[in-house]
Amino acid sequence: MMESKRDFLKKISLLTAGGLMTGNFAPVIASAKTAPTIAGKKVIGLQIYSLMKELTENVPEGMKKIKEIGYSTIELAGYGNRKMGQYEVGEYRKIAEDAGLKITSAHVNPPERTYTKDNVAKISDWWKLAVEDHVKLGVGRLIQPGMPTIETHDDAKLVGEVFNNAGEIAKAAGIKWGYHNHNMEFKRIAKPGETLPTGPGAVLRPVGDIVYDLMMEATDPALVFFEMDVYWTVMGQMDPLDYFEKYPTRIQVLHIKDRSVLGQSGMMNFENIFKKAYSIGINEFYVEIEKIKTNMTQFEGVKGCFDYLNNASFVK
Repeated sequence: MMESKRDFLKKISLLTAGGLMTGNFAPVIASAKTAPTIAGKKVIGLQIYSLMKELTENVPEGMKKIKEIGYSTIELAGYGNRKMGQYEVGEYRKIAEDAGLKITSAHVNPPERTYTKDNVAKISDWWKLAVEDHVKLGVGRLIQPGMPTIETHDDAKLVGEVFNNAGEIAKAAGIKWGYHNHNMEFKRIAKPGETLPTGPGAVLRPVGDIVYDLMMEATDPALVFFEMDVYWTVMGQMDPLDYFEKYPTRIQVLHIKDRSVLGQSGMMNFENIFKKAYSIGINEFYVEIEKIKTNMTQFEGVKGCFDYLNNASFVK
């Protein structure tokens, strides 16, 4: 019988009492009310994807709200057609800066999800334009959050070449280039001549190579860093702390995420994550919250996340 996600989370000590109900991942729903906080006490970043339409419907006012909550930096999402939504990139930067926010990072995906020898030049040209625009936005990091197709070791090698090329383009402009994971990167690919076990009687021993590790091996540390999303790593049944140990210089930024508002599900041991991250020099992170699981707005959820971290003794 394959190891359940519940057993896995217990094993890596990311499950706290009451975090999961029997047989499923139902989160513990805490009160929407948050503890008092001193806004801006800590430097906490926000991935603006967390706000979706609540931000895009009125960006200037939304940026002011982000600042009022207490966030200091933002990581962008929504770049396309050389614009940020309806705004030219320079105008978008001014809106953020006028609100007192610093744009430090951005998520962008090239139009191609399957890389081939025939389209790598097109992808390279796209990155040149994206980098040019993000220089105007003032970002220090440019991060790809979408996983390319990787089904074989040759696929992983080609992806590494494309990532290295993007890293070279960004580095020439003074920007660091990185990759953000979800859970799919933790699937395994059979080694040459190896067959992965399937079915209820499958052998439990680890077989094959983990895609995330292949991506690490195929990329140049001088050109490509990794932004680890700790929640999606756990959903891939991997322990973020193990990867901090294995790749202490490659993982440089974190996405801090839970099933909904931070700390309410009881399944993520953020104290262990932060302590280990700090010990290897990871000091930068962004809050990301996707669809709210409780009866609140995205802005209320984002505030709940800020208050949780701002009041946490383990967050510097």
